Amino acid sequence: MPVPDDQTMTSDQGHDGAQYLAGSPVRVAILRALRQEPRRPADVTAAVDATRTTVQRILAGFRERDWVVKRGAAYCVTSTGQRVHDAYESLLDEVERADRYGKFAADLERVGADLPPEAITSGELTVAADRNPLAAVDRLTELLREGCGAEMRAVSPVVIQQFNEAAAEALDGGANIELVIDRDVAETSIEEFGPATDRALDDENATVYVSSEPITYGLFRYDGVACVTAYDRRNNPRCVLESTDSLLLEWVDDRFESFVADATPLSAVVKDA
Repeated sequence: MPVPDDQTMTSDQGHDGAQYLAGSPVRVAILRALRQEPRRPADVTAAVDATRTTVQRILAGFRERDWVVKRGAAYCVTSTGQRVHDAYESLLDEVERADRYGKFAADLERVGADLPPEAITSGELTVAADRNPLAAVDRLTELLREGCGAEMRAVSPVVIQQFNEAAAEALDGGANIELVIDRDVAETSIEEFGPATDRALDDENATVYVSSEPITYGLFRYDGVACVTAYDRRNNPRCVLESTDSLLLEWVDDRFESFVADATPLSAVVKDA
């Protein structure tokens, strides 16, 4: 019969402790209450709205695990109990964050964007929902208009009239725009958005590159703001993460340079068409 090593035993013990705490909201509430200040059992009972019998049973379980000690008539959280409490609260925060950012992260991972995990929760997220399916499109349009007079860089897997109009307004306002699109977007632009394509070719403040590879997510950058857009399988913008965090700014700049390095100027693509 194999003998479990110390690491396996420690892991099992940690799992049992986590399962014990998470198995009852009352246990969590009691540990949270004691984390705030030492309390007598009667005070704990009033703070968590539980029966005295339940409180006494849970306090005994905490003492067995050395999460609390009894000092006089009051129960106090030990340093290990504090760490368990704080780690559990951090886990709850992380799970809540995953619920918020999960779809965004999944869509980016599906297309291999390799966005650093630390950057995912560094900013504000706009999500297209049933009640507002154009939320992501509208936010990107607002950002384009806010960038009037700025140096703007963007990568886009789609062409939308709303984006074209906002980009034209930004150029009229003195913006300098560098944009990377793929060949499908370039062909659509040439066929369906002639005036916008002509302006991209003629305006000295607009530089458009065409990637030979399909683009599967969006980037946008101006001043100290960076944005990453996740698209669904039908190429609809679903989530826009915008941030001023240096990690995301650096990642967006690096990815943009990578796209440009493998792209061709739009003028050359139009000439060969």
